[in-house]
Amino acid sequence: MKHLIILLAFCFSLLAGCRSAESPIEAPTLTVVTHDSFSVSEGVISKFEQENNVKVIFLKSGDAGVALNKAILTKGNPLGDVFFGVDNTFLSRALEEGIFSPYVSSNLNSVPEAFQLDSTHQVTPVDFGDVCINYDIAWFETRGLNVPWSLENLTYPEYKDLLVVENPAISSPGLAFLLATVAHFGEDGYLDFWRRLKDNGVVLANDWNSAYYTNFSASSGRGSQPMVVSYASSPAAEVIFADPPRKDAPTASITGKDTCFRQIEFAGILKGSQNETLAGKFIDFMLSRSFQEDIPLQMFMYPVYPGAALPAEFTAFAKTAEEPAMMDPETIAKNREKWIRDWTETILK
Repeated sequence: MKHLIILLAFCFSLLAGCRSAESPIEAPTLTVVTHDSFSVSEGVISKFEQENNVKVIFLKSGDAGVALNKAILTKGNPLGDVFFGVDNTFLSRALEEGIFSPYVSSNLNSVPEAFQLDSTHQVTPVDFGDVCINYDIAWFETRGLNVPWSLENLTYPEYKDLLVVENPAISSPGLAFLLATVAHFGEDGYLDFWRRLKDNGVVLANDWNSAYYTNFSASSGRGSQPMVVSYASSPAAEVIFADPPRKDAPTASITGKDTCFRQIEFAGILKGSQNETLAGKFIDFMLSRSFQEDIPLQMFMYPVYPGAALPAEFTAFAKTAEEPAMMDPETIAKNREKWIRDWTETILK
């Protein structure tokens, strides 16, 4: 009997060992709350997961404004550990709400100071892009019409009915373009510009998808407007996703002084995270060369790390504005709602 008990105990220990081998201890999870446009290559994330023995979960939460609202509403009991996607148009609001824990990345020294808008280090700059007016190259060439290289030119009669813009009250690029006009014409002059633009037949769309894929002549081939508010990286995307493939871009961007607004996107550790150490490592990882070089073809934004290599399509067809419109985040936060309200009363009524 004694030998039988020993034998049974030995068998049970073997079974337990087998179960343990079949069911290893699960890695901890790190939840990254993002906007819907976030994307990263699986191989890039896998490298971070393997190096840190962690499983990264991405929680997409709507467009940038909606995602930020959710983060604010869940302050103190966050939906995740890291938030990515707050940009300089909503930065001050995010900082005032106190939803982030300060963190200084070990890789921050590699980022130009022009992108470091938060001196409290609650958020870290990750990427940037210029919201510009894109135009249909063939449309202008076949008609022998010069491209309007300034905001003022858009109000000239030869460009009547040729521009579609997004509603700044509900569209991120629409808001960025509105801010560009405020920066260029000033608070005393931007509404007068919009009145002249309205008289010149500017077309309004609710969002970027509608403006770009329905109204814009170069994308659908059926739209009536050969100019649209989009991104300076859009021409590169036109080549990358062309079907059938093509070697040239059908569109280009107007990048004259103040015609573009520079958006900078940030990431931060959500206050209340139970994984602050891992969250900090993920912030560092977002400033690593592998992540930064993955940004252009995943999110069609530019890396903030100057040493990151750009894909050939970006080098050939995309460009950044040499003199983009910029505005202090505090100024935006203080006036954003008023500017949108005044624009709505001027344009939509």
